[in-house]
Amino acid sequence: MDSPRESCRSVRLRQTMTEAKKTNLGLKAVHSQVLQDVIGRVDTAFAAMKQRGHGFPRFKKFGQFKSFLFPQIGNDAIEGNEINLPKIGKVAINLHRPIPDGFTLKTARLLRKASGWYVALAVQMDVSVPDSMPQGHAVGVDVGLEYFLSTSDGEQVKRPRFFNQLHRQLKLLQRRLNNKQKGSSNRRKLNQKIGRLHEKLGECRRNFHFQLAHHLCDQAGMIFVEALDFRIMAKGMLGKHTLDAGLGQFVNQILPWVCWKRDVYYGKVDPKGTSQECPDCGAVVKKDLSVRVHYCPDCGSTKPRDIASAQVIRNRGLSAVGLIVDEIACGRGLSGALPRQDRVKQETLRSNLEKPTLYA
Repeated sequence: MDSPRESCRSVRLRQTMTEAKKTNLGLKAVHSQVLQDVIGRVDTAFAAMKQRGHGFPRFKKFGQFKSFLFPQIGNDAIEGNEINLPKIGKVAINLHRPIPDGFTLKTARLLRKASGWYVALAVQMDVSVPDSMPQGHAVGVDVGLEYFLSTSDGEQVKRPRFFNQLHRQLKLLQRRLNNKQKGSSNRRKLNQKIGRLHEKLGECRRNFHFQLAHHLCDQAGMIFVEALDFRIMAKGMLGKHTLDAGLGQFVNQILPWVCWKRDVYYGKVDPKGTSQECPDCGAVVKKDLSVRVHYCPDCGSTKPRDIASAQVIRNRGLSAVGLIVDEIACGRGLSGALPRQDRVKQETLRSNLEKPTLYA
C-alpha cells in the first residue's frame, strides 16, 4: 500500500497533466485516464526503487512502451466482435468467448506483441470462492533439470528443450541483425521476426506447462511442491537451462492457478534436505548431486533419487495439513489419523512403488 506522501505526490503529478495539455496539444489525443495510469506506474517504479535501494526505472523510448490501460470501461463497450475504446473508437476484435452473465467489465488493457495487438479484459462479480481443502490423493512434485518433474507416484517427465530447438534459427537472425543499419526499415522488420520467434518459444513453453499442470490435477486431490527460490538457480552455471525450462513460471504461477481452478489443494513445504532423507524410514542418507539412485542402508529402500525426494515432499506436505498416518518400517509414527480404507490405499501404493519398474 502506498504511503500518504507517495499518494499526495501521485495526485500532484496527475494535476499537472491538465496544465501540460494546454502547452502540448498531442496529449489531448490520449484519454486522460490512460495518461494518469502511466503517471501512477512511473511513481510506483520510483517508490519501489527507494524501498529496495536499487533498480532505477528504465526509460521507455519510442516504440518500447508495450501496453496501456483503460481503468474504467463498461459492458456496453463490446458490441458483437467490436470494442469501443475512448478516444480511439470501435476496433474489430477476435472475441474468444462472451462475457459470462452476472460479470461486470472493469478494465481493458491493450498489449502490443510481436504477433499483433491484444486486449486483456478484467471482469468482476461479487462472489466469494472458498479455498481448496486438503482431500483426496496426495502427490509430491520434485522439479529439476535432468527430469522436469518427478512425482511421488513414480512418474517422471523429461525436460523439453524449447530453446535448443530454435537456437540455430535465432542465432542466424541475430547475426543478420548486426549488419543492419540502426533505424532502417529492414532492421525493424528483422526485429519483428526475432520477436515473433521469441513469442513462439514462450507460447510453446506455456502450453507445455498448462498441459502438465492439468495432467497432475487429473490424478491428485492435493499437490505439494518445494518452496524454492528459482532466481538463485537462474544465476548459477545452469541458469540458461533453468530459464529455458521455466521452473519458476510453472511452480509459482501456472500450477497454483490450475489447482485453484480445478479445486485441488496446493501447498509448499520446506525444501531443506528433501534429497537427503529416506521417504520410508526417515533416516538421513547423505549423497552428492552425482548420485542419482537413493539407497537407504537402514531399511534397504532403493529407488530413483528424484522420486524419493518427491515422496519426502509428499510426506512433509501431509504432515503440514495433519493428514499423514502411515506407520513406517522403523516404527516412526506421524501425527494424524486416516480411515482404514485410505491407509490400505497408501500401503498398496507404497508396495507398488517399491517394485522394480521402468521410468520414462
